[in-house]
Amino acid sequence: MEDNNRPDQQINVELSEEVAEGVYSNLAMIAHSNSEFVIDFIRLMPGVPKAKVKSRIIVTPDHAKRLLAALKDNIEKYEAAFGKINQGGGAPSFPISFGTPGEA
Repeated sequence: MEDNNRPDQQINVELSEEVAEGVYSNLAMIAHSNSEFVIDFIRLMPGVPKAKVKSRIIVTPDHAKRLLAALKDNIEKYEAAFGKINQGGGAPSFPISFGTPGEA
């Protein structure tokens, strides 16, 4: 029987050309229930009163926590290579009516 939990097992990940292009987002809204986290990636354009959700990702609480750790690790590596990230003034200064509790 095969052991699927071996740490040295490799996963082949397929990345289509369309997905590889990526989607630009400058705002994220995060909501959660007892079983999942919903992360909406939004593009907010200056002077445009309406923003569009460009992608929605739904993950388990366990995966959300691993994602947080991976982001923290990558931000630390980025700042070590390129300097501290300035957080000044990047968030929108007006209320966004979306119905979810979190924003990044």
